[in-house]
Amino acid sequence: MGAGLSTLFYTRNDPGITDWDVSFLNPSNLDAPPVARGLIILNQPFSRDLLDTLWNVCSWHCCADGGANRVFDLIPDDLRCSWDRRYVPDLIKGDLDSLRTDVRDYYISKGVPIIQDQDQNSTDLMKCVQSIQELEKPEYLTVTQYEIIILGGLGGRLDQTVHTLSYLHKLRRTRKKAFVVTDDNIAWVLDEGQHRIRIDHDILGPTCGLLPVGVESTILTTTGLRWNLTEAESSLDGLVSTSNHLVPGEFFVTINTSRPIWWCVELQKD
Repeated sequence: MGAGLSTLFYTRNDPGITDWDVSFLNPSNLDAPPVARGLIILNQPFSRDLLDTLWNVCSWHCCADGGANRVFDLIPDDLRCSWDRRYVPDLIKGDLDSLRTDVRDYYISKGVPIIQDQDQNSTDLMKCVQSIQELEKPEYLTVTQYEIIILGGLGGRLDQTVHTLSYLHKLRRTRKKAFVVTDDNIAWVLDEGQHRIRIDHDILGPTCGLLPVGVESTILTTTGLRWNLTEAESSLDGLVSTSNHLVPGEFFVTINTSRPIWWCVELQKD
């Protein structure tokens, strides 16, 4: 099937298919429909360019504890001394064991609420998601549900990465869209069923993968990949589709999975 024909076929509305579009990662895309998004910034390294991109497409911004240090350290000195509200989050929340004193003082001077939550049964990420859920209560609700973008969470300590994988695997039950973004890739959970992912080759690829994390196994069928799968069983004990590739000229990837699975795709470095 040629690229043009596949594009025509897969852009039909189908209520049985979940559509995914991460064009918010492309700063030059001015035609993306407005979507209410909440940004949660974790305490891991990221670039100023990526912070700018994600900050600008989100209407609510939250730093998870030491994530505020990361943002603060990227603010130019002249901007810190101005009245500019860029990089001023709506909330800083966590157990606050990582938040530096100079960062705390700066954001207090900017009027940012700083909430210490010492609940040992929840991580800083979970505490920030709880704050988004509070915003979605009927008395505060301005949107049906925020899309959540998590900056960080797939690098650094392995236990923290596994927590991110586990938490979003469970979060899929209550949230329609939640993404994890680093300078290297974007990833999210595809629940069981059929999915159609719009591919912007200016920002995505070429490498991608389907990771059966959190399930014993799943049955996968795909189109739009260099090495497609047809009714293939995937598990950590068997086949794992890593280092797969997007196909130039193909603008959709479709995935049919019998169980939830992680999809990840590389971000273009330029």
